[in-house]
Amino acid sequence: MAGGGGTRFWPLSRHEVPKQLLNLSGKDKMINETIDRVATLANKEDIFVVTNVDQVPGMKEATKGRLREDHILSEPSARNTAACIGYAAFEIVKKYGDGIMCIFPSDHFIKDEEAFTRILKEAIDVAKNDCLVTLGITPTFPSTGYGYIKFDKSEDTLDKRVVEFKEKPDEQTAVEYVSSGEYSWNSGMFVWKASVILDEMKNLLPDVYVQLDKIGKALGTDNEKEVIDKVYPEIPSISIDYGIMEKSDKVRVISADMGWNDVGSWDNLGVLYDEDSHGNIIAGDFLGIDTKNCITYSGKRLIATIGVEDLIIVETEDALMVIDKSRAQDVKKIVDTLKEQGRDELL
Repeated sequence: MAGGGGTRFWPLSRHEVPKQLLNLSGKDKMINETIDRVATLANKEDIFVVTNVDQVPGMKEATKGRLREDHILSEPSARNTAACIGYAAFEIVKKYGDGIMCIFPSDHFIKDEEAFTRILKEAIDVAKNDCLVTLGITPTFPSTGYGYIKFDKSEDTLDKRVVEFKEKPDEQTAVEYVSSGEYSWNSGMFVWKASVILDEMKNLLPDVYVQLDKIGKALGTDNEKEVIDKVYPEIPSISIDYGIMEKSDKVRVISADMGWNDVGSWDNLGVLYDEDSHGNIIAGDFLGIDTKNCITYSGKRLIATIGVEDLIIVETEDALMVIDKSRAQDVKKIVDTLKEQGRDELL
């Protein structure tokens, strides 16, 4: 799934170059790191990407040599994750008859790739039994930034029955969740048969399914694009979590520690880079004097600081952003304000 705008990584991320097309780690673009990670289990010929129509050219360029161009599925409008996943499921059924889908956000970081591969193999085995499997993350601290999955810890199996999904909690609630030992972080990674998820959509999200079915019937025909462009904007916008996972009785969770992070904002850059002796996270050219606990990302120019701390400083060709590190989640407010001012050249 690669349709997000990544607004919290402005000014580096833009509408046509969102987070998944950025090289934040200094190694490769996040979409390519995801593809290569998944390719330990699946042939690259069998990997699909669903992205926004405006991002298709950049996605094709970024993944050239890794993916077939016709496996980059274009959404004419953003209709949330249920539509995205359903579209891909119909595409898989059309091309393969059926198959186990492993669904990943395109812009997450996983440090322990061996653990990831092992858990994914186990999830695939569980999914063969017509289950909807979600990969949970064993909490390492009481995070208030992630959703949680409560499971039945009395079950003596690796995969456990999901009791309920919980939204991002406050700090006290997060502490209670973690200490109970019966919660995972919700990673947004799923494994199931394409046919099973479509059956669940038909039963639980009929308004979504009926529109996707029109697209499914048009796939491979001369009017495929015309139907997708017409029908897709009419699909109700709903997340797979709310529409299916919170309602289905087929959901199982496998919880694991694999060094996962969704790298959701600038203050998460520390998962990709080591701190210096003063607690600074540095990407690019930086000179710091009496500078502590800052995050700096330089595109081409030197960032030089004296006597500052707890700042995020990001330099690009056309913008410079300086914010307090504690307000990393507020970067979206800059994007919203630029939209209001009609400064589209910076979006």
